[in-house]
Amino acid sequence: MDENRLIEVDDLRVYFPLDDQTVKAVDGVSWHIDRGETLAVVGESGSGKSVTAMTLMRLTDYAGGEINSGDINFRRKNGEVIDIAKSPQSVMRDIRGNDISMIFQEPMTSLNPVFTIGFQIAETIMLHQGKSEQEALDLALEMLKLVRIPEPEKQLTQYPHQLSGGMRQRVMIAMALACRPSLLIADEPTTALDVTIQAQILDLIKMLQQEIGMSVMFITHDMGVVAEVADRVVVMLKGEKVEEGPAEQIFHHPEHPYTKALLAAVPKLGSMQGKKFPAKFANVDVSRAEGEVVKEGASAEATLEEMQDTVRHEAEPLLKVEGLTTRFDIRKGMFGSATARVHAVEGVSFGLQPGETLALVGESGCGKSTTGRSIIKLVEPNSGSIKFEGTELMGLDPKDMRPLRRDMQMIFQDPFASLNPRMTAGSAIAEPMIVHGIAKGKEADERVVSLLRRVGLDSEHAERYPHEFSGGQRQRLCIARALGLGPKLIIADEAVSALDVSIQAQVVNLMMDLQEEFGLAYLFISHDMAVVERVSHRVAVMYLGEIVEIGPREAVFENAQHSYTKKLMSAVPVADPSRRKRDLNLMTDEIPSPLKPIGYEPPKREYRQVGEGHFVLEG
Repeated sequence: MDENRLIEVDDLRVYFPLDDQTVKAVDGVSWHIDRGETLAVVGESGSGKSVTAMTLMRLTDYAGGEINSGDINFRRKNGEVIDIAKSPQSVMRDIRGNDISMIFQEPMTSLNPVFTIGFQIAETIMLHQGKSEQEALDLALEMLKLVRIPEPEKQLTQYPHQLSGGMRQRVMIAMALACRPSLLIADEPTTALDVTIQAQILDLIKMLQQEIGMSVMFITHDMGVVAEVADRVVVMLKGEKVEEGPAEQIFHHPEHPYTKALLAAVPKLGSMQGKKFPAKFANVDVSRAEGEVVKEGASAEATLEEMQDTVRHEAEPLLKVEGLTTRFDIRKGMFGSATARVHAVEGVSFGLQPGETLALVGESGCGKSTTGRSIIKLVEPNSGSIKFEGTELMGLDPKDMRPLRRDMQMIFQDPFASLNPRMTAGSAIAEPMIVHGIAKGKEADERVVSLLRRVGLDSEHAERYPHEFSGGQRQRLCIARALGLGPKLIIADEAVSALDVSIQAQVVNLMMDLQEEFGLAYLFISHDMAVVERVSHRVAVMYLGEIVEIGPREAVFENAQHSYTKKLMSAVPVADPSRRKRDLNLMTDEIPSPLKPIGYEPPKREYRQVGEGHFVLEG
């Protein structure tokens, strides 16, 4: 093996034998990573990228996977080259965490909820380096400082649930780097994170790579992230490698039709300049039968197919929200007396016309999801006014709200959690129609088939259960269920944030088609600025429970006024390696807590008008 090479994968095949078939998760893949290099492995769910990573640590042995053939030659810290594919688990236990470490996608499921952060980092150090508990805790503190966690001494004694998502992911990085590994495998480490925290994590990994001199294998489906971090890129499709090359070459001169299709579906911030109305994405359709790629639109430039104007400007507002305030009491003690209050939504006001898409953007904890839930009365607001088609919703009891909910539907972020696992897809779609007396019996069945076809599914899918669908298909089911009642307003709460880029494009295009066909209005809640730019007519930016800037999409994106809006825009990774940030600007600030003492009332805030329909919060 070449002296500069850290790991070399040759003709790797990993199969999962089932009762009736064998799943070829990884099928003849070869690549290498040099010392100090970052290799990005990209592809959609089911492409085999995560199985490849798990195999490098031989974790697939515990998940029913078998290495059918191939070599994984790895150079250890002491210079010895071993074949991981043929090494016993006793050797692998020493390699895992010491020579090769892994950061997983969801830090909350990777951290033990009953142990402190400090102990969990120290445990790795004690196991691999033979340190005493105090020495290991001292090193754990150094690691927390290294990953730029504020107040590291305090965080050392905290439990996972006491930290934000971004902080937990930093703890996972600290744990992974505790033994200074030669190779760090990062499996979708930023997918569920806000854009500013994602930027922090990416900068942090790059900075630590320079300090420690380690190699990184970065697994992701976010091409913006790939452009930001990768030296070389491997593109995977259905267990096979379809293209490999330097990042610049993959982005600017892709060869394989799938790579071209994947890049065409990537939303690029700034691509909507000069466009008045939302625009659809290129559709990437990975054919199940031949493994060929069918794509609409020859290039990313050709995909900006603007919608027609769906907004009914002359109509009365469909939804009018004024001074909406939602707070949650924090209760402690035997009698549950309130000790503090979370100011989740504070004095929010906006209107929404029929056929319009208003995007609510901001980071986790800014109050955007609570705003959506307050409007539909899934949580009870404290004060303010919510008028839907002129009817005041504040003060209505659940019985009076029920008929109004026919016209107001919600699509949630996690479709699996919002579908009953014991109900078939057909029953889940039919149930709201039966409850509201819209259809029953044969008529309901016919409407279910019609709705399934409308969202790109087949009639036979009606008999399947939620676990038999992919993530994108489950989200389509939720859209079909919402459409069954013929709503006028759909609140989409992070409805596409966890989807692969091609599935995301298909679901967003479907939502736009439905808006053109039925004149639907959307409250589109998201933290993905590039998607928001493509889908919205107007944008409202939320920070700490308040709307800090609101206006037409082009005004907010091309002439951002509030400092927080500018910060959000600057943190978005650009899907072009030639525009990569050269300086590492590590932001360590967390969003301040919305927790306030009982009786606290925020000062009255005023908005300043900076253009037609464009307002920014003063102070």
